[in-house]
Order: sequence, then C-alpha cells, then structure tokens
Amino acid sequence: MVMLLLVALTAFLLAHLTGDPVRLMVPEDATERQIAELRHALGLDRSLAVRFTDYLAHALRGDLGPSLRYRKPTLSLILERMPATVELSTAAMAVALLVAIPAGIISAARPGSLLDTLTSTASVAGQALPPFWIGIMLIVLFAVQLGWLPAAGRGGLKHLCLPAITLGLFPMARLTRILRSSLLEVLQEDFIRTARAKGLAELRVLVRHGLRNASIPVLTVAGLTYGNILGGTVITESVFAWPGVGRLALEAVYNRDFPLVQAIVLVVAGIFVLINLLVDLAYGWLDPRIRLR
Repeated sequence: MVMLLLVALTAFLLAHLTGDPVRLMVPEDATERQIAELRHALGLDRSLAVRFTDYLAHALRGDLGPSLRYRKPTLSLILERMPATVELSTAAMAVALLVAIPAGIISAARPGSLLDTLTSTASVAGQALPPFWIGIMLIVLFAVQLGWLPAAGRGGLKHLCLPAITLGLFPMARLTRILRSSLLEVLQEDFIRTARAKGLAELRVLVRHGLRNASIPVLTVAGLTYGNILGGTVITESVFAWPGVGRLALEAVYNRDFPLVQAIVLVVAGIFVLINLLVDLAYGWLDPRIRLR
C-alpha cells in the first residue's frame, strides 16, 4: 500500500509537469475567459494538494477519474486495452522462456564450449540491441522483403509473432545468462555428484536435480521481468501499432491527459506488486526449506 501511494504521488506530480492540457482542448481563437471557464469546470484551478487528496479519495473507491481527452472513465479505457498488452507480454515471456531455459541448460552443461560461447555472445547482444531497432529490422525483413508476416496491427498469430519476438529478446538474453550462472553453481554441489555417482542419466541430473534448485533466482528475475514487460511495452506497441496500454499511455502523454497517465501508472504498479507477491509465494513450492510467515 505504501508503495502504491508513493507511485500515485510520483505519477501525479510528474503528469502535471507536462503542461496545461486546457490549451490543447480549446480552439486556437479561444479567449482567456473561455480557457479559465474550462479550467474551472475540470477542477484544474485548484491547488495540487487539494487535487491529489481528491484523487486519492476517489481512487480508494475504485474511481481513477475521467479522461480529459476521451471523456470516459480512465479505468474503463485501461481495461479495454489491457487484454492486448497482456497477450503481447505473455507471448513475449513465453518466447523468452522457451529459448532461455534450454539455452541456459545446454550452455551450463558444456561450459567453455563453442555453443556456450555463442550463447553468451547472443545473450550480450540481445541485452544491448534497442527494441525499436530490432522491431524495425524484423519488419523490413519478414514483412517488407519476404512478406511472410504483417507489419502492424493486432489480429491472429501472425500479427503476434514480430512484436512478441521484439519484446521477448531482452528477457530471453537476460534469463539465459542468469540460468547459466545459477546452474553452474548448483552443478558443483554434493547432491549433484551423488546423483551422477548413482548412474543417473546426465539429462535427468540437469533437469530434475539441477534445474529445480537453480530456478529460484530465475523465477525472481522472470517475475520482475514480466512486470517490466507489462509496463514497458510503449516502444514495441508504437512500432507495431499494437492497440495496448503502452500505446494508450503514449497518446495520453502527447495529449497531456494526466488523469489517464496517472491511472495507467497506478494500475501497472498494482499489477507489478501482485506479480512480486506471487513470485514470493512460489518460492516455497520450489524449495521446501523456504517457509513464508
């Protein structure tokens, strides 16, 4: 609750630094009196302290205020766009895990090999390349040159491929490196040597005994990364014209629609806190020695 309160305060103050939204809402030939009347009607002539207190009072009742641009409740606007963002973020995380887990296991099983070197190099490159550049290059190659996939919009699986790969490349590289490091450490433990001495197959040792014990730091990073993806889809959604919350946030900033900006930040922060809670609860399932009190 304290975290959400700080997020709400920060978002409120930063949103009001973007300028006067009334100037964008009135015609160019509007008089100062008309501007003042609209500002009074929207309650923007009150002090920041009064507006923030009023905002918190309504937020506690589930009312995040109306959008200045769309003249609709901000929460309903967010809920309309949230399924698209969740779909894209989940697909990106699935792509990241499907590649990162086997790549991390193979890399840790053969440290110093050519495959390990290639995996490490690809991981560094995946974390260094900017998402907007990756997205544009994928559009040029697969949409423009080859014509295999659509360049923008939301539709079926084909529309999801390029943005999911673009958004999932960074967590893919990050999770691969973390899983490799964690698994290398676990493979030095006594119980791994005991499992090998019993004659168990190497794949079973790696997956059943090594992976589960190495998965706690991976789970932590995966949970935090998923929360970051949900709140950081602005660039990817803009490049691929994906109708999600990230694109809605960008439009709200352009239009100085600070009630909508505040609502988006608060909702995403709430989801991030919930994901962290679920990750903490999952620790006890992965490692019975951990007891959450």
